[in-house]
Amino acid sequence: MEPVSTLPRVAVVGQPNTGKSILFNRITGARAHVGNWPGITVDMAQATVRLDGTAVEFVDLPGVYDFTGWSEDEQVVRRFLGLYSIDLLIIVINATQIDRQVRMALQAKALGLPAVVMLNMADEAQKLGIRHDTAALAARLGMPVFLVSAKYGRGWDAAMGGLAKALRDRRGKAPRTADPDGAAQVREEDCAAVLAGAVHYPAEEPRTLTERIDRLMMHPWLGLPLFFATMLAVFWVIWEIGIPAQGWVGGGTDWIQGHLLEPALAWTPAVVRSFLVDGVWLGVATVASFVPLIVIFFFCMAAVEDSGYLSRAAYLMDAFMRRLGLDGRAFVMQMLGFGCNVPALMGTRIMRSRPLRLLSMLIIPFSLCSARLAVFVFIIAAIFPARSGPLVLFSFYVISFLAAFLAAAIFSRSGQFRSREPFVLELPPYRTPTLRQVLLRGWGELRIFLRRATNFIIVGCVAVWLLTNFPVGATGLESWGGDLGRLLAPVMAPIGIDPHLTLALIFGFIAKEVVIGSLSTIYALNADGVAHQLALSVTPLQAYSFCLFCLLYTPCLTTIATVRAESKSWGFTWFSLGASLLYAWGVSFVFYQGARLLAW
Repeated sequence: MEPVSTLPRVAVVGQPNTGKSILFNRITGARAHVGNWPGITVDMAQATVRLDGTAVEFVDLPGVYDFTGWSEDEQVVRRFLGLYSIDLLIIVINATQIDRQVRMALQAKALGLPAVVMLNMADEAQKLGIRHDTAALAARLGMPVFLVSAKYGRGWDAAMGGLAKALRDRRGKAPRTADPDGAAQVREEDCAAVLAGAVHYPAEEPRTLTERIDRLMMHPWLGLPLFFATMLAVFWVIWEIGIPAQGWVGGGTDWIQGHLLEPALAWTPAVVRSFLVDGVWLGVATVASFVPLIVIFFFCMAAVEDSGYLSRAAYLMDAFMRRLGLDGRAFVMQMLGFGCNVPALMGTRIMRSRPLRLLSMLIIPFSLCSARLAVFVFIIAAIFPARSGPLVLFSFYVISFLAAFLAAAIFSRSGQFRSREPFVLELPPYRTPTLRQVLLRGWGELRIFLRRATNFIIVGCVAVWLLTNFPVGATGLESWGGDLGRLLAPVMAPIGIDPHLTLALIFGFIAKEVVIGSLSTIYALNADGVAHQLALSVTPLQAYSFCLFCLLYTPCLTTIATVRAESKSWGFTWFSLGASLLYAWGVSFVFYQGARLLAW
């Protein structure tokens, strides 16, 4: 059933690498939220924006190459257009590649959908000497055409004015649905007829900065070392800026606890005070101290991704990934997993081969996501020398790749995960990320992280408090939590993880952000107190083994739910859970026992 809405609905669609997300973010001002549309398997961003004094609902559809294709994303768009009525369709086209993308506008016309065309990346087209006669294009397409740069705002006022006019012209007319099968009759000669004389290319293609940079960054021998050096620099920035900022936030939460919270709760019974301070506040405050770290991480990754560099990393890695039964797209998805495993898993829909998708979904959860990053930074800062912190942190980044590659090599031997799907990748030009777009993307990712983390952290820390404070009067290892930690000691002791850390890992199954918050609850200490306690009771060898296990073991509940939704198989979901748990224990065991033997 269609979501009830009396507002005009505008859907945004376009091919990948057209700047569709940047355009959508500029329209909505990053106010979008994730909407659940009945009958649609994908949650899509939507936002309500006032346009020309009228509230309008905007929906961001998945990036697709064609309305008539049958990949999962293309089926999502087909189903949306068939189920949900729209008042207007915004078709985003890369102005430098209009010859390859104008087909989508003609398909919308064939479907009878009211539409406007946004020729995005006008700045890049100008640099390449490509000129567009928007009036001629509009006349031939039968819809308004605007030349814009969503990144820099060029032509934006005229485009938004034209968008408002198109909606005004639609007033009183019924919204439209469409059967995308009706767009199949668009021919190549139809596309050529639209462009003839309306798009002008330079007689000689100019040499671009992208070509000059790629001579170095795409070098067969230097390309990959430069890529990993770039990522090392990212983690160095995270460490050098994030750690001091983390301390400032931690100091603020300590002040709130000592001067506001504890005095305000002084009259309450001890058990209530302990629950609110040790069960809720300490866990939330500890994780809140990681917000600056996460902000820096998301902003850095947004800059790297918007620059066009990730596509080149996929190209460089493709030959190696094929030996593992994967391709360069799996490497890109793994990179996206460094922000969060969930969107990376959803991104595997671009792969039409089910075996390739399943193998990619097996290895993506090994990516060092932002939640694990927060845990590792805390542990490393508490136990390892400060000067070695960035290198220790970067080592887990490298290990996450190596672990994924090894797992892929093992599982690809099974016929269930073999695929021969061809790998097609378009390399966008290098682009300088604008501060506005980096901030918008980073803030959007941070909001999702905080919304998800807050819910899980509160539930997790309350559960930890219950386990560590009952039976009534019990503390530490004498509590129910201590019993659970001791029960698992024969399994965890061989990898150097004590009962306290074991209990934290158990609750990390809810969400990895809970791990540090649960340690605050387990020890009944603030972040500084937990760090001091860990420094006294945990050796660097044990700490590294703990982080290895945390990196590779069972992913969070949200990730598990996404694996189930994307694979549509409980059998595969349980297999991925069991495999990751055994894999994590095996890697930690080899490391810990091997290091002890070498030290002995």
